[in-house]
Formats: sequence, C-alpha cells, structure tokens
Amino acid sequence: MILGLTYLALAACIVGGYLIGSIPFGVIVTRLGGAGDVRSIGSGNIGATNVLRTGRRDLALLTLLGDGGKGIVAVLVARALWGETAGALAGAFAFLGHLFPVWLGFKGGKGVATFFGILIAAAWPVGLLAGATWIAVFSLTRISSLSALVAVAAAPIWAVLFHGGQPVIALALFTGVLIYIRHHENIGRLLKGEEPKFGSKKAEPAP
Repeated sequence: MILGLTYLALAACIVGGYLIGSIPFGVIVTRLGGAGDVRSIGSGNIGATNVLRTGRRDLALLTLLGDGGKGIVAVLVARALWGETAGALAGAFAFLGHLFPVWLGFKGGKGVATFFGILIAAAWPVGLLAGATWIAVFSLTRISSLSALVAVAAAPIWAVLFHGGQPVIALALFTGVLIYIRHHENIGRLLKGEEPKFGSKKAEPAP
C-alpha cells in the first residue's frame, strides 16, 4: 500500500483523475458551438478566458463550468470511494490532465478553473475563500492573471487556517506551484507593468 491506498485504488486515482482532467472542454464546446478551434485565436489557450474572445459568452461559461466541474468530479468520486487522501491525489492528477492533456499533444490550459473546482470539492471553505480572494483582487485591479496568482498564493494559507488536513494543504501547494510556472509570461508582464486589464483594447492573455 502507498499513502494508505491499495495499488488498485492508487492506479484508479492516477489514471482516472488524469483522464477526467484531460477532457478539453474549451476545444469541444467551441467546435460544437460553431466557433472554430479556440487554439487558433487569441492566446491559443483552451481556457474560458480565451474562449470568451470568440465573442460567445455562453461557450465561455460552459468551458468554465466544464473545467471546474471535472476537478470536482475527480475529487468527489475518489474521496467517496477511498477517503481524503485519494480525493486529493485524484484532484492533483486531474489538474495535471488539464495542463497536459493526452488528446491535445500534452498542450493544455493554465489550470485556474480546474484549481478552483478541485479546492471546492476537497475543502469547500478553502475553495470559496480562494474564489473570494480572486474576486477581491480583480475588483481592484481588473487583471485576471494577477487575481489568479494572488488567490493561488493565498490558498495554502486558507487551507492551514480553515481545514488543516495535510492532503488538502499539499494539493493547494502542488497545484499552486504549477499555476505559477504556467503563468511565467504573465508574471513577466506584471513585473514590467505591461499586463493589460480586462476589457482593454489590448486583449489580456488567458489566466
């Protein structure tokens, strides 16, 4: 046994979580909705922010719900079957699936919506507080990437203060580090004061 899980449960969390997370909702909904391939517009990202650049708010909302929902499903199913550690593990691999989907040549999104979905399912107070942090920063700055980065940095703190479970804290840290790595270009623009605000004429890169 590893992490208190049988080898079968461990494999199910890893493989099942990854496959659920690798479902590219942004690509699917834009094609089915007649908006083309989201990877060919804007930043080329498959997330909801870039889908919004098609001018289809309905498709962006569906992408947001799908990307967040797959994280929720992965965590809840694994936790119901094998406990909190299994839920966190499945969530981590769902997150990896979104970032590196096998169906798209391992070129996926930046993981913010999936991050929130995973946290809400793993420890809803932590997820809601992280979401509230995003809203607060965005209301002040109108910069979605900065809002995401601050919320991600705050999530482990919220996990320590309001949950305390090591699997959830580890999940928040693991996914947070990867989000920062995926946002390295955004971070560079933020440091230079060149990251555009939401709604500006210069399209903001997807968070």
